[in-house]
Amino acid sequence: MSAEGMIIADGLTKQYGRFIAVRDMTFSIPAGQVVAFLGPNGAGKSTTMKLLTGFLAPTSGSAKIAGVNVSEDRIAAAERLGYLPENGPLYPDMTPLELLDFFGEARGLHGSYLQGRVEEVVGLCALEQVANKSIGKLSKGYRQRVSMAQALLHDPDVLIMDEPTSGLDPNQIRGVRSLIRELGRKKTILVSTHILQEVEPVADRVLFVHQGRLVFDGTPKQLTEAGKTMEDRFRELTQEVA
Repeated sequence: MSAEGMIIADGLTKQYGRFIAVRDMTFSIPAGQVVAFLGPNGAGKSTTMKLLTGFLAPTSGSAKIAGVNVSEDRIAAAERLGYLPENGPLYPDMTPLELLDFFGEARGLHGSYLQGRVEEVVGLCALEQVANKSIGKLSKGYRQRVSMAQALLHDPDVLIMDEPTSGLDPNQIRGVRSLIRELGRKKTILVSTHILQEVEPVADRVLFVHQGRLVFDGTPKQLTEAGKTMEDRFRELTQEVA
């Protein structure tokens, strides 16, 4: 495993009784790379992300974020990590500004530094028009932007995002893609999806999982080499382990 990996999975396995949700997942993502975590529904993507972020403890194996072993020091790992789950933590009665202040203080940010970070992520996520509206009254696209803003608030080196465009309309999807590309200039990003069209616009690399196993690791171009379409390769890879 590369010592320079910002996201490292080393033999990650998660078992529930006889069912193995993630099986010996091993990969390393260097700084500044945007990686698409691709696979069908139920492939183990979300479970792997929860193992990487410390929301679940592995049955075996280990995860590291920016060199920090997540199981040994989750708080230190969380300081370097921004996590956007599929359904982000939002409080509908708060405004985006109130929510960001709340999460910022929970992370130990205060005063002018917190206000500066709030202003920056509000601008980055294009929340100016809705900053003082109740989150419960916002569209799903704006709620997703608020979730992304709170994940970015502490300026993490690593971003892990689970299905960030799920349920969004085409214009909203385009906006999220653009934001991921912009963030990818400075941060290491792992973004899960089962939507093939999400891969080429944003990713430098693809990790394809099926039935809890890593079945492909390469560039989007390598995934579709020999003239095969993304759909062709998706079918091939989801049959290999079946």
